[in-house]
Amino acid sequence: MEVILKEKIRNLGGIGDKVRVRAGYARNFLFPKEKAILATAENMAKLAAARADLEKIAAESLHQAEERARVLDQLVVIIPAKVSEEGKLFGSVAIREIMLALKKLGHEVSKSEIALPQGAIHQIGEYDINLLLHTDVTVTIKVKIVPDVVETRG
Repeated sequence: MEVILKEKIRNLGGIGDKVRVRAGYARNFLFPKEKAILATAENMAKLAAARADLEKIAAESLHQAEERARVLDQLVVIIPAKVSEEGKLFGSVAIREIMLALKKLGHEVSKSEIALPQGAIHQIGEYDINLLLHTDVTVTIKVKIVPDVVETRG
């Protein structure tokens, strides 16, 4: 299925590009999120007329992402977790835990913006995590998984 992109999409194309995608991807993701329209002559003409507005919106979105990146750049997030004597976690630290820790620090980050290419974290230590804030803006934060200290009274 051929579609025309209304915004820049990572690994696919930029505004106004005519690309071939699978029908399910177009129907279930691109069309509902209004990221693309069906590639017809009529739609191409409509998009050409609205291109300046779309590029202005894209520039604003990029600017907002760059501002967020400046704030988040080199941020260190400490997440306490229950661990065994060998340093392995009981359970794991995944996207949800990182998102909640960032929220506690006052930074709103969606689940889709957090990249864990190696999967969930299963050991204590320090990890570099990429936040994909925009198709052109990626920022790295440090996530430190530390043992959760439980006070005992004797």
